[in-house]
Amino acid sequence: MGSKDFPRMVFEKVYTQDIARLRSMKDMWKTRKPPEPLNFEELSHEALTVSLDIAQQDQSTWTLAENYAVFASSLERLSDRLKQEEATAEPILSFDKDDKDTLDFVAASANLRSIIFGIETKSEFEIKQIAGNIIPAIATTNAATASLCVLQALKVLKDELSKASMVFLERSVDRTANSETLQPPKPNCAVCSVVYSTLEVDTSRATLVDFVSSLREQLGYGEELSVSSDVGILYDPELDDNLDKRFSELGIKGDSFVTVVDDEDESPRVNVVFAISEQSLPAPAAPITAPPAFDIPRRPKPTQPVRPTTPEPIAATAAAAAATNGTAAHDHALTNGSGKRKRAADDAGSGEEEEARKKGRIGERAAMDAE
Repeated sequence: MGSKDFPRMVFEKVYTQDIARLRSMKDMWKTRKPPEPLNFEELSHEALTVSLDIAQQDQSTWTLAENYAVFASSLERLSDRLKQEEATAEPILSFDKDDKDTLDFVAASANLRSIIFGIETKSEFEIKQIAGNIIPAIATTNAATASLCVLQALKVLKDELSKASMVFLERSVDRTANSETLQPPKPNCAVCSVVYSTLEVDTSRATLVDFVSSLREQLGYGEELSVSSDVGILYDPELDDNLDKRFSELGIKGDSFVTVVDDEDESPRVNVVFAISEQSLPAPAAPITAPPAFDIPRRPKPTQPVRPTTPEPIAATAAAAAATNGTAAHDHALTNGSGKRKRAADDAGSGEEEEARKKGRIGERAAMDAE
């Protein structure tokens, strides 16, 4: 520290060598973009054109070269401060959002790493706001949460689980925490309904068929079940290719987890997760030591939606309305939609006679006029 090569040493260690090591782990980057290491020579040459007062522009988002320039400048300033403090006391540097030197270093360092991983960079002003809010929150929340966890853990260690409770922090003037008694697992919950157990296995001898057979013989599982691990589904009624494979061939070893799902239609069990404890179980001992029989809760049957029924008063009203509508329709047919009803057959007959009499009278008048 304090030498001209110090910024280069820190930069190449953090942003070149460590990133190159991360890139070499091919499995980490199968589904995401790998980080891009930075080149010190290129950046230092490009930074020569950066203005010296770039660190004062705290509300603008710096470029890659500008971030490097602030990074190198802040390291030199912090090194000089350590040298001065060495003469009087043990040199200690601590972050303070109002300390310009440490803030410049944190902002530039964070932005350089963000660029490596393709993360959006922030201005120094934004970083100052984030850092100012995060640090006190982490300290106080972690302290409160850790103390509450210890208090509940003591009850578990004393075998006083009935006295343990769930505790919640609250934003209230009256109280800072609230508690609630522990609730039993809900069989229809995908998280708390899962049953956990330990399975002693000789992974070099045990096969998947040994495990499936023990599930059926000792725990009472039926034909419809599936077995999965971190690598995916290992067995189900339509996938039996792995039954003869040993656990070691399937990637199952000590501290691995195997999940059993009951797929029966009628009253299936909740999921069971077995933690694999790798043991040496030489023949003629069984390669799998199943745990003693334990109770596995059943999933509740899904509730069927109830079709709404029409209450009797509504049904009676509907029937009356239908009857009324029928009468109205009949009246409408008789009146042709007008207020007057149609003439009946008798009325129609008398009307025709009246019409004939009128025609006869008109004929008689015409004859008299002609004479």
